[in-house]
Amino acid sequence: MTAVLDFATSDAPAVQAQLDRLGTLSVPSGRLGLDVIRDLLEHLGNPQRALPPVFHVAGTNGKGSTCAYLRAALEAAGKSVHVFTSPHLVRFNERIRVAGALISDDLLADLLREVLDVAEAQHIGASFFEAATAAAFLAFSRVPADACIFEVGLGGRLDATNVIEDPVACGIAALGIDHEQFLLSPSPDAPAAPLVRIAYEKSGIAKPGTPLVTLDYGADMNGAIDAQAARADCPVVRQGREWSVTLRADHFVYADAKGTLTLPRPRLPGDHQVMNAGLAIAMLRRQHALDLGEDALAEAMTRAHWPARLQELARGPLTALLPDDTEVWLDGGHNVDAGKALHAHFAGTAPYIHLVIGMLANKNPAALVAPLADRLASVTVVPVPGHEWHGAEAFALPGVPEPTMADDAAQALSGLSPGPGEIVLIAGSLYLAGSVLRANEELPD
Repeated sequence: MTAVLDFATSDAPAVQAQLDRLGTLSVPSGRLGLDVIRDLLEHLGNPQRALPPVFHVAGTNGKGSTCAYLRAALEAAGKSVHVFTSPHLVRFNERIRVAGALISDDLLADLLREVLDVAEAQHIGASFFEAATAAAFLAFSRVPADACIFEVGLGGRLDATNVIEDPVACGIAALGIDHEQFLLSPSPDAPAAPLVRIAYEKSGIAKPGTPLVTLDYGADMNGAIDAQAARADCPVVRQGREWSVTLRADHFVYADAKGTLTLPRPRLPGDHQVMNAGLAIAMLRRQHALDLGEDALAEAMTRAHWPARLQELARGPLTALLPDDTEVWLDGGHNVDAGKALHAHFAGTAPYIHLVIGMLANKNPAALVAPLADRLASVTVVPVPGHEWHGAEAFALPGVPEPTMADDAAQALSGLSPGPGEIVLIAGSLYLAGSVLRANEELPD
């Protein structure tokens, strides 16, 4: 299936003019490293050195949710927070949250113009993500706030955000195989085993003296992280050793050397969210730049929100195509760990899930669909707007209902007739999730 450039669109002409410029940027094949972003930031006055206290989060799955818990806890404590995340779902503005609010169109247009003008004038071949990161650094250095949260875009060691020099805490969420063409590319100094290489790349965000808070990934992956931490001369704060979470029926227990907390289950659905919440709490309790009370940590569990991650859609133009009592869930997951999380959340073996799925051509359909096979009542395949995507034949897997095609999510939902107790799950791509949120008029804010 064919693809077109579809980095972002905006209803604001001034923003769209700069997004059009961003859309022309590309990275030469094989170009890796931080030299370009450092050069660009040098010509912009090194704004990354003039930030409020920074929390830096990497991972394969869960890093965005971890950032959501960090933000929720800090704001519950009365702090003003900048946040940089990726990708956006509907509007580019979602990537840059300035002092608690999505960046305004006027400020976004001005900052992107400034970054791109400098890059062109200095003949700096910046990428889309490097330019976006530079714009965030400018915004966060100029607008006062109490803290910054940066989500790693891809990998860690060579990600553009890794020019941050002195974060107050770094965190690594769940790890798995993803973006193989970049993160597993040949490198003479990197481990050969794929999962160990992923751990090596993600833990490249380690900085001298900064606590590196992690989950427990097993001996080999932990070893790769420990080696990176040793090179950076920083302490590793590992789940199961320095901190723990224990899930109960209606709450969970967090424990570390400072004591034990009994906290409400996170608002974000899925048992795996307890681990993401625990990671955020451990990061907050290991840093010393900001004071946070236990009440703020408890409040964060009920106020954190992260769109398109096991999100139940509200009634809107899209969901109105189904019977009133039909639950419609949206998830942007697209790898093995996402498939496992969906399998754990949607319990039971009766075929009651009508799956509407769109996946990029470089993703593995079986990774997401196979774990749900015995729960699927139907499978409808839709395109991923603006990208190469798998057709229906890719989802003809053992034990999976024969897939059909639809032109888009609206046509897919119109063709379904869920029975009592049956649900609809739209999944497979964050790009698809963005188009669904737009169609249902649920714009992330």
